[in-house]
Amino acid sequence: MPVASLSSHDTHLPRSAILVVDDNPQNVELIQAYLETMNCVTQVAVDGVDALAKVASFKPDLIILDIMMPRLSGFEVCRRLKADPKTRAIPILMVTALHELGDIERGVESGTDDFLTKPVNKLELLTRVKSLLRIRHLQGQLERTLAYLSEIEAGAANR
Repeated sequence: MPVASLSSHDTHLPRSAILVVDDNPQNVELIQAYLETMNCVTQVAVDGVDALAKVASFKPDLIILDIMMPRLSGFEVCRRLKADPKTRAIPILMVTALHELGDIERGVESGTDDFLTKPVNKLELLTRVKSLLRIRHLQGQLERTLAYLSEIEAGAANR
């Protein structure tokens, strides 16, 4: 029952693009299955290097990012994305089997927006994803409104 009431709130969110980054196919399948109730399109990246390439082409509204991956860790992917002005605003939800406080601190230092621990709970995942997407879309509305106001002010100043 709670999941059905949660999905009814999706009508308030515009269609969203979510990038799921994990080197374990079973984890990816599970997360994608949980996200099926949402108004979203997903793409998958199999490691950190793949994630950086997909972010450039897919332009996700949210990234669900595993920490322990080959080639490039989730910490490093997050750090790089948050350091780039073009990708800094994309919310990142780190998913980890790590439970050490040091790992959480490292995630925060790398710029993550939120954490989930494995095994992933469906209700917790959907709640956090919706919250981060809501913030992301509100930031976009604010940016568009500020740009519109700047245009109006520039037009008024030129008269």
